[in-house]
Amino acid sequence: MCRQGISGTPHACARIGNAGPLPEPIAKAVSSGNLVAAAVLSGNRNFEGRVHPLTRANYLASPPLVVAYALAGTVDIDLEREPLGVGRDGRPVFLRDLWPTQREIADTIAGALKPEQFSEEYGNVFDGNPRWNAIPVGEGERYPWDPKSTYIHEPPFFQGLSRESALLADIRGARVLVMLGDSVTTDHISPAGDIAEDAPAGRWLKSRGIVKRDFNSYGSRRGNDLVMVRGTFANIRLKNLLVPGSEGNVTVHLPDGERMSVFDAAERYRAENVPLLVLAGKEYGSGSSRDWAAKGTLLLGARAVLAESYERIHRSNLVGMGVLPLQYENGQSAESLSLSGREGFDVTGLSGGLSPRMKVTVRARREDGATLSFTAIARLDTPVEVDYYRNGGILPAVLRKLAQG
Repeated sequence: MCRQGISGTPHACARIGNAGPLPEPIAKAVSSGNLVAAAVLSGNRNFEGRVHPLTRANYLASPPLVVAYALAGTVDIDLEREPLGVGRDGRPVFLRDLWPTQREIADTIAGALKPEQFSEEYGNVFDGNPRWNAIPVGEGERYPWDPKSTYIHEPPFFQGLSRESALLADIRGARVLVMLGDSVTTDHISPAGDIAEDAPAGRWLKSRGIVKRDFNSYGSRRGNDLVMVRGTFANIRLKNLLVPGSEGNVTVHLPDGERMSVFDAAERYRAENVPLLVLAGKEYGSGSSRDWAAKGTLLLGARAVLAESYERIHRSNLVGMGVLPLQYENGQSAESLSLSGREGFDVTGLSGGLSPRMKVTVRARREDGATLSFTAIARLDTPVEVDYYRNGGILPAVLRKLAQG
């Protein structure tokens, strides 16, 4: 493989945008030519940009087929009739010439995998890495947060937490941070992959003296909420309907309509004390159960998401972070209600007490002053989820119960 110019990678989350940068000439050609670049992966999902933000088309295949397409250098090939390449003897080499038999696979596994490998590796797991063991460890039972660290930062989830949960309040005067269509995945929402130099997270790292070559990835900095919140809704393939025809980390601040990054808009709304909503279509949050898709949504200031339907785990994660998942009633959508996303929103009925899957009233004030009221379902599906939401999420709920003994 290496002699063919093909590199391998260790098992890791390289298939969610952490595969590393493309060579600059290739990246430039794809971007400037608006090319639909393709990737073949032996993973579990094939969303747009799954392997790399610049690969729009991603195909799932078995490991041998991944190798075959890599050898061919294209997905535009009929592997049954067209050769992968030419051998040393000048004759064409087809997939059938390379495809291993079940016996060859079994013999290779038997010869390469031994029980001793596992006992050797795991037998000294606590003292087998001198560099890890040499890291100085502080004393005490609590982690000593280092305010200078750009990798680990104390998250704000417990800041200002009282012993008792506050009374639930209606959401009033909310604005839409992003308005999304159908099948928006957690890959679109959650920070993943390369950190762009001109992105909010990149600018923040540079302000801390970090040069581009040391940015690393969002995944490596997932312990720092100040980085991760700046990368939420920053996927370069995200289509925000508030900015028609756009892709990537862009939205508008309302009501003035100024165009800016999602994080910068959220910060301006925070300074104005304006709560935020996310509008979405069907299957919102599909894909992997990325915790930062819900954490980042909360930290941006979103109080609720209003969607036609949810992927079940992401809906649960939103509840766990204290973000209210609202669902249109059957047959309704942003389109059917003629919502542009530029309205101001109130969500009422929360302050009177919650019960599982109760209906609340959503009131939208259009730009021309007209108002529209409709009901939505608060997707708190169980009494436990109602309790989590009442406490502001699962973390405050658990901590309060521990404090009560």
